[in-house]
Amino acid sequence: MRAGPTVPVTVVTGGSRGIGAATCLRLAAAGHRLALGYVSDSAAAEGVAAEVRARGAACVTVRVDTSEEADVDRLFDRARAELGAVTGLVNNAGVTGPLGRLADARPEDLRRVLDVNLLGYLLCCRRAARDMAASGGGAIVNVSSAAATLGAPGDYVHYAASKAGTDALTVGLSKELGADGIRVNAVAPGIIDTDMHAAMGDPDRAARSGPGIPLGRPGQPAEVAAAVAWLLSDEASYTTGTILRVAGGR
Repeated sequence: MRAGPTVPVTVVTGGSRGIGAATCLRLAAAGHRLALGYVSDSAAAEGVAAEVRARGAACVTVRVDTSEEADVDRLFDRARAELGAVTGLVNNAGVTGPLGRLADARPEDLRRVLDVNLLGYLLCCRRAARDMAASGGGAIVNVSSAAATLGAPGDYVHYAASKAGTDALTVGLSKELGADGIRVNAVAPGIIDTDMHAAMGDPDRAARSGPGIPLGRPGQPAEVAAAVAWLLSDEASYTTGTILRVAGGR
């Protein structure tokens, strides 16, 4: 979100690949300074940061497990120290665990999905709310999923449940923070052509999905990034508590 002449400073978690990386590039083109959080792949994170800087935007990379409070604080502290007051947050870091029925899921996988996808979002939103309220406002975009309403039976109902929690967080927090000048929205992607599918054990999943999607194809990360960028922008200044579905009609 841009306030007057202030250059927007945006934290993007999970920024080293997929939707997060595309969002970083889109926001760089819109003039944001970026703090890119990543969990393990430093080479990928630095590659995205290099592309961001090539577009004329400042970028710092921070290794962070968003389910850990100390890591979240370190991410926001670095952003503020090196870029300025944080005006935006894109809560994007997430995991699915292996594909399969809930009856076959391991407790450790269920716990990790909830820790990253829900607790991590809560911790990042809490820190963003504190910082943005102190500095005059801002905007938060949570990356949810169409799975929150479809349920994802046979694939990952635990992931769908975590994203339903994201939707509730978005609606409730938007009402809580409106008086502080902080907008809170979400995007809910459908099947997007990223390497997430390979990570969950089915690399061809996106390619096979076309016939089941009204628009006839999976989405691209840049299409989700465009929605995120709009929700952060002044063009969405009267939009809060919205879950914007970017799912090809599903």
